[in-house]
Amino acid sequence: MPQNLLALNWKMNKTPSEAMKWAETLASQLPQTQAELAILAPAIDLPALAQKLNGSSVGWGAQDISQHESGAYTGEISAAMLGDVGAKYAIVGHSERRLYQSESSQIVASKAAAAINGGIVPIICVGEGLDVREKGEQVPFTLDQLRDSLSQVPVLRADQMVVAYEPVWAIGTGKTATAQDAGEMADAIRDALRGLYREYAGDVRILYGGSVKPGNIAEICAQPNVNGALVGGASLDVESVVGLAQALA
Repeated sequence: MPQNLLALNWKMNKTPSEAMKWAETLASQLPQTQAELAILAPAIDLPALAQKLNGSSVGWGAQDISQHESGAYTGEISAAMLGDVGAKYAIVGHSERRLYQSESSQIVASKAAAAINGGIVPIICVGEGLDVREKGEQVPFTLDQLRDSLSQVPVLRADQMVVAYEPVWAIGTGKTATAQDAGEMADAIRDALRGLYREYAGDVRILYGGSVKPGNIAEICAQPNVNGALVGGASLDVESVVGLAQALA
C-alpha cells in the first residue's frame, strides 16, 4: 500500500515572505503523521520554501511545468529549474489550467513526460464537470481523460507519477463528493491503470481533490484505492493543515 500523500495546492496565493512565515509556523506545529506532505506553491515561492523546509519531512513542488526542456518559451518553468530549487512534484492538468489556459490532455501528457524525464513527479489531474456528473457519465469521461493524459508515460515509469481525481464541480464550491463517490472513481482509475501499466499499477498513488477538509479527509482516504488528497483552500491555513495531517495519523 503506497504511503498517503497530502498535496497542498496554494493556487495563486502567498508572496515569498508569506510563504516563509507559513513554513516556519508549520515546522513548529507539524504533528506526527503517516502521510507525506508536499506544498505545491507558485514558482516564485519555491526558493523560500526550500530555505525553510530543506532537511525537513515536508516536500515542495510547482503548480505547473513546461513540456519543453529549455528554449524560447517566455514565462515557462522547466523541470531542470524546479529541480534546482529542490522541487519534487509538479501538478499537471489541473482543471483550472484545462479551463483557463485551454490545456488539452495531449499537452498534459507532454508535461507529464517532461516532468518524469526531468526527475519531477507529476501529479496528473483528471475529473468531470457537473454536466457530466448529472448525466451519469463521470466514469467513462474521467477514464478517457486519464488515458489521454497518460499517453506519453511508459509502463516502466508508472511508479514516478501520481494521479489526482478532482471532480470539477466540487473544487472551491464547498460541495464534496461522498467518500463512496471518491472510492468508486478511485477503483475505476485503478482498474484503468492496471490495463495500462499491469503489475506496476499498484505503485501509483491516487489522490482525491475537491473541498477536502480535516472533517472529511479520514473517511475519504479510508477508501481502498484512495492514497491521499490534493487540498486547495484548506491548505492555506497552518491550523487546517495540522488538522488534515492529524486526521491521517
